[in-house]
Formats: sequence, structure tokens, C-alpha cells
Amino acid sequence: MGARLAMTQAPCQSAPPMHAPSPPQPMSVSACPPLRGTVDVPGDKSISHRALMFSALAVGRSRITGLLEGEDVLATAAALRAMGAGVEREGEVWTVDGVGVGGLLQPEGALDMGNSGTSTRLLMGLVASHPVTATFTGDASLSRRPMARVIEPLARMGAEVTASPGARLPLMVRGMCPAVPIAYTLPVASAQVKSAVLLAALNTPGTTRVIEPVATRDHSERMLAGFGAAITVEESAAGRVISLTGEAELRPQTITVPGDPSSAAFPIIAALLVPGSDVLVRNVGINPTRAGLFAVLRAMGADLVHENEREVGGEPVADIRARHSALTGVEVPPDVAPSMIDEFPILFVAAALARGRTRASGIGELRVKESDRLALMARGLSRLGVTVEEMEDGLAIEGRDGAPFATGGGTTIAAELDHRIAMSFSVAGLVAQAPVTIDDMAPVRTSFPTFVALMRSLGAWA
Repeated sequence: MGARLAMTQAPCQSAPPMHAPSPPQPMSVSACPPLRGTVDVPGDKSISHRALMFSALAVGRSRITGLLEGEDVLATAAALRAMGAGVEREGEVWTVDGVGVGGLLQPEGALDMGNSGTSTRLLMGLVASHPVTATFTGDASLSRRPMARVIEPLARMGAEVTASPGARLPLMVRGMCPAVPIAYTLPVASAQVKSAVLLAALNTPGTTRVIEPVATRDHSERMLAGFGAAITVEESAAGRVISLTGEAELRPQTITVPGDPSSAAFPIIAALLVPGSDVLVRNVGINPTRAGLFAVLRAMGADLVHENEREVGGEPVADIRARHSALTGVEVPPDVAPSMIDEFPILFVAAALARGRTRASGIGELRVKESDRLALMARGLSRLGVTVEEMEDGLAIEGRDGAPFATGGGTTIAAELDHRIAMSFSVAGLVAQAPVTIDDMAPVRTSFPTFVALMRSLGAWA
């Protein structure tokens, strides 16, 4: 039962032509008065993806409230429908009629992932141990992102993967059933790779183990336990060992998705930077494997208070109050990176207005996100008058000690189809001497479709 990995020299023959990109949506941002108000951010993107996938593998109907309705999560929903699950929105509740582990159907066409790396990597794991073949396509940004790190363990389990040059999309996964259980040590800290292996393990006889030398977000482990999977997590000298016994029978669940801390980061940091601001963001997930940003901000002197701490659906949640603060630069420890990897772009904006130097290293992962986030943040901050040293695996930023960003008569930032770059520089524009124009805000729909309206409700861009 050998694993086979093939890298083609041309895109998969069965893949349709790449869909045309949507027209750019530029937006000009200017300095604003104090931000004030109480807001709710959309549901956590990582949890939303997993809630849909695990529900699709349960036997019976699950109900999900608070699901993020961004384009990335909707791509996951569409793919699950294509493989037989019933996924529908009924008012404020999403219902999922699962097919059971092992019950996925052969999709009739390619699965269009849009811009969603999470959808792609996790669904590859889902398919890998089922007797189906699926072709994955995506937009121009996603098609530049390498998939080798998830292909490698899935191939060890027996899946056959045919990818475009560079282990990129379009690619095709032919599942192996029964797949082979493995013990896999993550070579890099990646919750997506871990989750892809665990998803494949659900329909694999025997026990599959994933060893994490550095802990990553643990939403999959928490949720799988809730669905009734035989999963254990133990600490060892090699790191966290997650063991899952396959051929599982998952029970349908009622799930409440907490607010996304990665999305909450934008109004929170905007409040810290705009003088006189006082903002409350409700229902934010504060899972320790995701809360690194808030710890770093407090170390920088941020006035952040957790109120009404509680547990929602097995996840710790709080309302977070942020008030304008004079920040001080810090050395960001590399071991905190997995708990805030998506928040570094907006942290860099905060660091650029702090007093003194902020240095973050061990984050080379940012070069293979939706864009090369290290290069784009360095380039954009330099255009705003910030002294930035770009390293191979991080940035060092000399803060402006609260002085507004210097933009001359105004400047334009190229976001390169990256939603977090676009949102980060739109926040920077709130504390700039002259307007900052983001060349395209359309990608923000992938993760935070209500971003502009939410910020306007606080007093930005009025």
C-alpha cells in the first residue's frame, strides 16, 4: 500500500481555467477623531472551517451559530456540498447534515478554493483517506502558495497527489481507502498541517499520531473531542503528542463560534493608536494558542482589559476593552509566533508608532502566506516614513514614538490581494499626516466582510 507523490510540469489537465479576478476596490483612509463604541467581530475563521468539516463527517444534523460568512469559509461550505453534505443557512443558524466518516461522495467538478489556504489544506486531508478524487483550484494569490508541507504527510498515508510545479495549485488528490496510520512530527509549526493529518486519520484504521515540537492552535483537538472522536493530547520530551484512533463515528453538535481574535486585532490596535479612543470588542476568543498578540501588546504597555471571561462551546472567550496607549518597542520571542502568526502585519503597524525598537524573528512563515507579508509590510511602512530592517525571518522596526506617519501629500499601498495587508494599512491611515490609499480592499471579504462598516461605526472614515 505504497504512497505516491507526483509533481507535474503543468497544471492538472482536469482543472478549469483560473477564474477572472474581481475588479479592484481602492479606498483612501485619513486621520480620524477618537474611536469609540462597542462592536462584535465576525466568527473565528479557523473554528468556522473546522465546525463545517467535522459536522459534515458526523452522522446527523449539526447546528452552528456565529459562523464566519466570509468568502474563505463559504468556499469550504461549497466544497462540502459538492461531496454530499447538506450545508444550509437558516436565518442566523447554519445546519449541516453530515454524511458520516467514510461517506464523502465523488465531486462532479473541481473544488474552487478561492483565496483560502485553510480550506485547501484541510480539505486535502479530508479527501486523502476517502475513496474519492478531488481537484483543487484557486485564485492567483492562492495558486502561488506552496502545498508541499501538507502533501508530504498525506502521501505517507497513501494518498496520491498530483500538483502543479512547486507543489502548487491546481492539484489533484486521489484518496486511499484504507489509508495508513502514521506518526508524524511537524517540521514547522503549522495548525493547518496538523489538522489535515487529523482529518485524514478520522477514516484511517488504527492510531495516527502528530507530534508538535512547538504547540499550535488547538481548535481541531478541542472540537474533535466534542464530536466524540477518540483523541488524546499528551506532553512528551518531543513536544505535544496528539493521538487519534480512526474509523470514528462523530456525533452531531450544536456549536457557537466565538469572535475571531485575528479580526478583533484591527479595531483593538486602531483604538490603541488613535488618541482618545476607547473601544470594547465583545465575544473574542482568547484561546491561549491564539492569544499571543494580546500578551505582546500588554508587554508594550497597551491598556487592554479582559471583561466577562467565560467559556463558549469549549473555547475561552472575553470582551476586550482597548484604550489609547503610549506603546514601547519590545523583542517578540520567536516561540510566541504560532499563537499570533496572522496578527504580525497589524502588530508591525503598532510597533511603527511605539517608542523605541521592536524586533520579531522566527516568522519566515509570513513569506508564504497570501503574499510575502514581511516584504510588503517593510515596503509599505517605509513609504510611511518608518525605518525598517527586513531580515530573512522577520522585521526590526524603529518606532516613531507616537508621531503620525509621514505620507507627504499622500501615498498608495499595494496590498497584492492580501486581506491582512489591506486592513493593516487602512488602520495605519487613521494616524497618518495625509491620506493613505489602499489599492484594493476587495480581498478583505475573504475573512472580515464587515470590516469597513464596523470601523465606520466606531468613527473611522466617517
